[in-house]
Amino acid sequence: MGGLDLLIIGAGYTGLSAAIAAHDAGAKVSVVDAGQPGHGASTRNGGMVGAHPRLGWDKLASLYGDEVADAVFVEAKPSLDFVKDLIAREGMDCDFQETGRIQLAWTRSHFEGQERLADKVVERSGLPCEVVQKADLGREIGTEAYHGGLLFPTHAALHPRKYHDGLLAAVLKRDVPVIGDCRAGYPEVDGGGYVVDTPKGRIRAGKVLLATNGYTPPGFGKLSRQVFPLPSFLIATEPVSANLLGQLAPGKRMMVETRARHSYFRLSPDGTRVLYGGRAAMVDIDLTRAARRLRETMLEVWPALEGVKLSHVWTGNTGYSFTHMPNVGSDGGLHWAMGFSGSGTVMAPYLGAKAAWQALGDPRGETAYSRTTLRSSWLHPGGRPWFLQAANLWYKAVVDRAQNWQARR
Repeated sequence: MGGLDLLIIGAGYTGLSAAIAAHDAGAKVSVVDAGQPGHGASTRNGGMVGAHPRLGWDKLASLYGDEVADAVFVEAKPSLDFVKDLIAREGMDCDFQETGRIQLAWTRSHFEGQERLADKVVERSGLPCEVVQKADLGREIGTEAYHGGLLFPTHAALHPRKYHDGLLAAVLKRDVPVIGDCRAGYPEVDGGGYVVDTPKGRIRAGKVLLATNGYTPPGFGKLSRQVFPLPSFLIATEPVSANLLGQLAPGKRMMVETRARHSYFRLSPDGTRVLYGGRAAMVDIDLTRAARRLRETMLEVWPALEGVKLSHVWTGNTGYSFTHMPNVGSDGGLHWAMGFSGSGTVMAPYLGAKAAWQALGDPRGETAYSRTTLRSSWLHPGGRPWFLQAANLWYKAVVDRAQNWQARR
């Protein structure tokens, strides 16, 4: 295959959105994926649509300076609007609902941090955000586990499989080839462009965009050291009565926690089950063990689910960076968007489009996320992230216990 302006490696949210943007800008583009398109976390996540940065403004400023911190916060609304517009424009039937999302404070100190953050979110991002006192949490969630919350009313929910199906359909209707089971080697410079070897033949392209995130293979240069796969596990309950669901989640929001277990939970898109995700482990473990751990965590929040059985458990790899921030970057004609660190439902398609526009020299590619950085660490020289074994033990033995002690104070 030759004569491409842009080859995209990875057919998840990032790569498919990049393909739409590149095609619509006039480029000849193709997409390849090591597995079937959507085999990764793009179809195996919680379907939560939110755009505020994972890091608070103060932490961002300490990493990149005030100007970049401000610019990242300002970009929250455009990124959220981009995804809402993309879904509407392409007519995606993905169970999209503007449910709002609430971040629940596990400790008093977490809630105090939320109070400080709220003003900065409103002032710098233009997105509405409101502090929910502990006394008022009952309108949102039926539990005594939290000390308050931060509500983002314009955040939303969707069905991740249907969302990916919609993106894939949008690419295919543009006659852009999407080739599955086609593991790409690392792009090599060849003349004025690149050559990429695959089991299905050699591909030549003027530029290449890496959209592999949590499935970036060893041997992909510095990106293999700067982004590492961190598994996230999810469970689904059997159907639950509408009366009980109304008691558990009266606000029908997307719900996330501040504790290091990174729990996130919601009602299923059809409104009949509880979906509960989080850190069952920082390494791959048997799904039966993962389900048991997540169920124990879920019952800490909702003891009323004690007698409710689970129907499903699954996992997918988030692509984490050591700064917990994504990056859009380039090295010559090699471009990338990755390191979403759990925020891929919005940031992956948004930054995938930005990376494609940058590759084509289109001014629409400008983004504050090109002023963030992906950093290497001695903990992860490449290949399998063995350091996560030690991190997994540390969080279970120290961090989780410390946060649970703080929550009871």
